[in-house]
Amino acid sequence: MAELKYISGFGNECSSEDPRCPGSLPEGQNNPQVCPYNLYAEQLSGSAFTCPRSTNKRSWLYRILPSVSHKPFESIDEGHVTHNWDEVDPDPNQLRWKPFEIPKASQKKVDFVSGLHTLCGAGDIKSNNGLAIHIFLCNTSMENRCFYNSDGDFLIVPQKGNLLIYTEFGKMLVQPNEICVIQRGMRFSIDVFEETRGYILEVYGVHFELPDLGPIGANGLANPRDFLIPVAWYEDRQVPGGYTVINKYQGKLFAAKQDVSPFNVVAWHGNYTPYKYNLKNFMVINSVAFDHADPSIFTVLTAKSVRPGVAIADFVIFPPRWGVADKTFRPPYYHRNCMSEFMGLIRGHYEAKQGGFLPGGGSLHSTMTPHGPDADCFEKASKAKLAPERIADGTMAFMFESSLSLAVTKWGLKASRCLDENYHKCWEPLKSHFTPNSRNPAEPN
Repeated sequence: MAELKYISGFGNECSSEDPRCPGSLPEGQNNPQVCPYNLYAEQLSGSAFTCPRSTNKRSWLYRILPSVSHKPFESIDEGHVTHNWDEVDPDPNQLRWKPFEIPKASQKKVDFVSGLHTLCGAGDIKSNNGLAIHIFLCNTSMENRCFYNSDGDFLIVPQKGNLLIYTEFGKMLVQPNEICVIQRGMRFSIDVFEETRGYILEVYGVHFELPDLGPIGANGLANPRDFLIPVAWYEDRQVPGGYTVINKYQGKLFAAKQDVSPFNVVAWHGNYTPYKYNLKNFMVINSVAFDHADPSIFTVLTAKSVRPGVAIADFVIFPPRWGVADKTFRPPYYHRNCMSEFMGLIRGHYEAKQGGFLPGGGSLHSTMTPHGPDADCFEKASKAKLAPERIADGTMAFMFESSLSLAVTKWGLKASRCLDENYHKCWEPLKSHFTPNSRNPAEPN
C-alpha cells in the first residue's frame, strides 16, 4: 500500500481534492447550482448552526451520490453494544480485567462492528450527555460494510494490530501507540490484518478538544500541528449484492442497504473531520523539584462538560519520561477521586503495578474508590535511591477519566470472563510502618 498523505493541524479549516479530479471544489461558494464534475453537495454538521464560531463544526462534501441514497434502516442485533446502565447492580470495588480475548478467525470471523463490546458507561444518549467505554475484538475486515455513530464521537485506541480506516474524508492508517477520533455522523470502515484489539471512548453531545494550557503557555502537551487529517480519496464502486450501512442510533444498531460504496467523496472542505495522533509526539511536562504534578498534566484531549474545569471525559496518557523529583515518593500516590478512572495498557509495564495489569486488559477505579500502588511498588519506591531515572520506557498506559459515575455492563462483569477476581489482593500485603516515637524515619541510602 502506498504511503498515505495527511493534512496537519487540530480543528483547522481545511480543504482537499482527490488529485484524479482537479478543481472539484466549487470556487467562492458551497452549494452551486451545478457542482464541478456534476457532483452532489452535502453538508455534515457537527454542531448547531448558531454555535459560536469557536465551537461551530461543519464540513461540505462533494460526492458522486448523496448519503441519502439508501433503502430504509431496519433494526439488527446489537450484540454486546448497550447503553443500559442498569443491567447489573452497582459495584464500588476496584475492578481489573485480564487481557480481553480476541476470537480466533479459524473459529468465527468477527469484524470491527461485530466485535464491539460495551464495558461501562453513564449518562443518557437521548439528552446528549454521557459516555461509554467499549472494547473492540476482531479478526477480519469489514467487507462492503460501513458504520456511523449518531450518538457521539469515537476515540479509538488500538492496542494490537493496525487499523486501515476508510472514511468519507479519506484513508487513515492507525497503529498501536496512535489514536484516532471519528466524530459523530462520519461513515467509516475498518480493515484489519491480524487478530486485533483496542479500546474506545465514546462521548455523547460534545466533541474532543485540546486542553487549555493556562500558565504552561502557548506550547506543550499535545501540540496542534501533530494531529493529522486524511486527504480526499474516493471510489466509484457499484456493489451488486448491496452495501450495508450500519448506524448506531439511541444505543441500538440499524442497517440499511445501498448500491454503491459510501466512500464516494471527491472533495471536501471544513473543520469537522476525522483525525489521528501519534502518542510519541506528546510533550511531557513533569515535576523537576519535588512532589507530583497531578495526572491532568498528561491530558491529550478533553470533552468538556457545562461546568468549568470539569470534563465529561479526559483522555490521559502516561508516556516515557524522566523522573527527577527529590524527597518524593515517585510512583502515583494513593488516591480517592470524585472522578471515575478507567485505565488501559497499550504496551509495557505500568509503573504502579508491575504484575497483573497487562496490555489489552484494563482497570476501573470508580468514584471515591481508593486505589494506588501495590505493596511491592510501595516498598521498593520508599527505599529507592532518588537519582534521575527513566520512567515507563517501552510502556504506554492511558486513562479515560470522567466526572460521571460509571456503571459496568453485564458483559464487563460476567460474560467477558476476564474480570480478575484477585485484584484486591495486590494491596493485602501493605503493612503499617507507623513509628509513634520517631517523627523522622530513616532516610533511604
